[in-house]
Amino acid sequence: MILSTTSVIPGSEVTEILGLVKGNTIRAKHLGKDIVAGLRNIVGGELKEYTEMISEAREESLKRMQEEAEKMGADAIIGIRITTSQVAQGAAEILAYGTAVKL
Repeated sequence: MILSTTSVIPGSEVTEILGLVKGNTIRAKHLGKDIVAGLRNIVGGELKEYTEMISEAREESLKRMQEEAEKMGADAIIGIRITTSQVAQGAAEILAYGTAVKL
């Protein structure tokens, strides 16, 4: 399956738009890593625990979006966007969405 942030795929023509597909997840780090990140926030530097959490969540959201497109029989997903929002203290939602198409 081709995944693209653009609305066109060079060398291919969209023959059918199947519709919106999306995948999301909400993630939070466990208390121990949250404490370490809090301490690092005081002294400065990258909050690696949160970077890891968001990266894992992004991959899971993309995977779920792709699975939804595969169920629809899509060849590609175009116009992919990813959003992040805080849903609770220390928890974030990652939402990936795009348009499933046949090429």
